[in-house]
Amino acid sequence: MAALNLPPNYQAVMPYLILKDAAGFITFAKDIFDATEQMRTMRDDQKIMHAEINIHGSTIMVAEQTDEYASQNAGIFVYVADCDSAYQRALDKGAESILPPADQSYGRSAGIKDPFGNTWWVTHPLS
Repeated sequence: MAALNLPPNYQAVMPYLILKDAAGFITFAKDIFDATEQMRTMRDDQKIMHAEINIHGSTIMVAEQTDEYASQNAGIFVYVADCDSAYQRALDKGAESILPPADQSYGRSAGIKDPFGNTWWVTHPLS
């Protein structure tokens, strides 16, 4: 196989979410996971055509749903510095609990469903 020459700030596999209220999703990710916005392109109707956020070196692409492109949600596993506080911040921002924080063999982990229909598994890795 030939060597893969990826552009800077990109990984070989990245989620691409099409959502109702893509801008709200970006705000949620910034508030809960300290995401940084890498870029945003708007449509004529001032909705997001394409945006990219980065969570600790991992890129998520996102766009606003349209009549042609329906919502496409995801299940996302993300490592965080503190599972309990990320879980609580998510609930405070309108997420619903799927699984409260608990110690697992791989770390402290919890599950939430964000207000945009995505499931997040937030985990603080074992030391």
